[in-house]
Amino acid sequence: MLTPLEQLKARHQENWLLGYNSLEFLTLTEDLFQSFVNPIPQKILLAEPDPILFLASFIAACSRGHDIFLANPTWGLSEWQQVLDLVAPDLVWGNCECAQQCYDWRLSRPSNTSLSINQNISQANSLIMIPTGGSSGKIRFAMHTWQTLMASVQGFREFFQLREVNSICVLPLYHVSGLMQFMRSFSSGGQFLILPFKELKSGKLTNFDPQEFFISLVPTQLQTILNDSHLTAWLSRCSTVLLGGAPAWDELLEKARFHNIRLAPSYGMTETASQIATLNPASFLNGKKNSYQILPHVNLKICNEKGKGLDFKQPGFIAISSPSLALGYYPEPFSESGVFYPDDIGFLDEEGVLQIIGRSSDKIITGGENVFPCEVETAIRSTGRVKDVFVVGKADNYWGQIISAVYVPQTNLDISPQQLREALIGKIAHFKIPKLWLKIKEIPRNEQGKINRQQIQELLNKNTVSE
Repeated sequence: MLTPLEQLKARHQENWLLGYNSLEFLTLTEDLFQSFVNPIPQKILLAEPDPILFLASFIAACSRGHDIFLANPTWGLSEWQQVLDLVAPDLVWGNCECAQQCYDWRLSRPSNTSLSINQNISQANSLIMIPTGGSSGKIRFAMHTWQTLMASVQGFREFFQLREVNSICVLPLYHVSGLMQFMRSFSSGGQFLILPFKELKSGKLTNFDPQEFFISLVPTQLQTILNDSHLTAWLSRCSTVLLGGAPAWDELLEKARFHNIRLAPSYGMTETASQIATLNPASFLNGKKNSYQILPHVNLKICNEKGKGLDFKQPGFIAISSPSLALGYYPEPFSESGVFYPDDIGFLDEEGVLQIIGRSSDKIITGGENVFPCEVETAIRSTGRVKDVFVVGKADNYWGQIISAVYVPQTNLDISPQQLREALIGKIAHFKIPKLWLKIKEIPRNEQGKINRQQIQELLNKNTVSE
């Protein structure tokens, strides 16, 4: 099998990395390849904010056989300290001053016994560690290889029946959603355009024809685009718009359908090297929702709490096995069963289509009743009085948990909790209506649209309005 650098050399005369000279990119990568000359495999923490330098460093380090830990250059001091203690890297690579300062500080301390990769994991190939988590305060790295990522690419190409995958990347490359867009285009012979979302919002390159391109968005990005008529018209020309990273609400999906956006809502995670189930654009435009077709490289089952398979339409825990599955969380491997349980609850219909109900850990048990936040959030959004909302359980001595809602009112509307409570009567059962409410200017989310749950809980503990 060709190394990533050898694959790059084979493409150096193609105009595949749009906006950049392919030959110059090859020269840059070869120079970096020489920088990683240490014959002993090293642990490299890649903290490079420039996307071109990131990709060149990534290809060079993978080709040298080093283990690469992808880092978010915007992490704060406490996050860098957490990561450096976990990884104990041999080298911090990239133009990230905070990361380097923390690394230098760590080296100045008395050395501790650093973690090493569990010996049950084969080191025949370099490991690609992709960060996951962080919203709860704990960052983990899912251990992938070039092979697990390529298994995901192959399943994607088979599902969409493509030989080449052209991608517009507005998501960060250190995240699985951005990295996999690069992997699909680079390995399939497709074109790849890096377009930071801030530049897309400002109107840059909206004259670029995206007709043959895929683009991946998170729901908050899609919402921003749909609020701009010019961006909406541009997005409607894209071949396919992959949507993932966080649950999308019905109002957003209906608006995308109205504007004929070829949306492909997707289900996946870092541990599976991005999407493992997708609603194809034709089905989406025909009105289907909350349904996902399983990609060909994935074996997905629904099980009860004891791991026993359930029949069609019986809700239970999702169980995934796939060659795209991560080997474990650094430095420990997953169990030898080869099955991953992502904490999501759903069911399969007779045609094998997946329906997602919610996350098991998000389930709120209040007064003995089970409530899934997504149902409550959908009902609140359907009132048309909020721009954004997040529902979570808060511990309570009497109820066990109290349903709590954090919301952002629609622009120019001063919506009180009482008005929202009244608007929910008849939409959902009374016990599902939140008892605690908090109106804020913006719900804290990361770049992938995921909620910062820890910050939400802190806000609820300080400021809430009771029923």
